[in-house]
Amino acid sequence: MYFLSALKELGSYTLLMWRVFSRPDRWRMTLKQIPVEIDKLVINSLGIVVIISIFIGAILTIQTKLNTNDPLLPRYSTGLVTRDTLLLEFSSTILCLILAGKVGSNVASEIGTMRITEQIDALEIMGVNSANYLILPKIIAFVLMIPCLVIISMGVGLVGGYMVGMFSDVITVNDYIYGIQYYFIPFYIVYSLVKSLVFAFIIVSVASFYGYYAHGGALDVGKASTKAVVNSSILILLFNIVITNFMLT
Repeated sequence: MYFLSALKELGSYTLLMWRVFSRPDRWRMTLKQIPVEIDKLVINSLGIVVIISIFIGAILTIQTKLNTNDPLLPRYSTGLVTRDTLLLEFSSTILCLILAGKVGSNVASEIGTMRITEQIDALEIMGVNSANYLILPKIIAFVLMIPCLVIISMGVGLVGGYMVGMFSDVITVNDYIYGIQYYFIPFYIVYSLVKSLVFAFIIVSVASFYGYYAHGGALDVGKASTKAVVNSSILILLFNIVITNFMLT
């Protein structure tokens, strides 16, 4: 029963994406909507990205130093581990899991509210491809700008670790800076950005799917939003394994 339900949802999702990526009725309207979506989905998420990243960078530095306090380990290992953890996992996977909660619920609630208030039905009556008109600008905006959030998260996370060296005696600033510079592999940034692009598409498309097919009242919009966050988070973790296996092994 669960398998059939999942198969039905996959089919509905595929058909919706087919409509989303069909040629827009008016390119001018789509392009005009993209900056608006960038402001709603990306700029409004910048604050939480900065705050979480700076604290995670600081916590990673402290925990790594405390758990690798061995005279046999080089002193720069703390900075090295903090840098690679931020680049490989936090600033792409964990950050996108957090954004799945913020951005995904926002998108699902917005489209779901339009569905139950019959705004989407009104667009269809006017001959507008509502899926394309409502969802495509959101996907373009978030996928286009997610690399900026990831790069900012990486930089701010490293600054968080640097602040630990400045304002505590856990690690010296020189050891930390040497560690984040030691044996730097640029491909890790490429890997992280590729993952973030896939995750950004998953977040917005899955949230749009559950919002678009919401029905009932306000309570059902909340349920659709919850399902969007849960399922997009599961897909992010699944694709994280697939992409990691493909790009790093």
